[in-house]
Amino acid sequence: MPLMVIKKDNSRELYDRSKIEAGILHSCHKRPVSPQQISATIDEIENQIFNKEEREIETSAIGELVMDKLKDLDEVAYVRFASVYREFKDVGTFMEELSKLLKKE
Repeated sequence: MPLMVIKKDNSRELYDRSKIEAGILHSCHKRPVSPQQISATIDEIENQIFNKEEREIETSAIGELVMDKLKDLDEVAYVRFASVYREFKDVGTFMEELSKLLKKE
C-alpha cells in the first residue's frame, strides 16, 4: 500500500520523493554540500518515514524530519528551509529561530 501525505488543508496525495529533494536542493543552493550528501540525507529521511507503521504522514512531520537532518548537514541550509517551512511572519520570529540555533552550538 502506498504512503499518503496529509497536507495542511487535510487533502491527501501520494508521497513524492522529488518534493523533499526540491526543498533540500533549494535550501542548499550555493552551499558546500555535495549531491551525494543531499542524496544520503534524503535516503535517511525516507528511512525514518517508511520505518513507521503508518501508511499516512503529515507534511508537518516530514518538514520536521527535513529540518533535523539539515541542521546537522548545513546550518545555513537549515535556516533557509526553516524560514520557508515555518513561514516566519517577521524578523523577530526569524531571529528567535537563529538564537535557538546559536545557543545549541
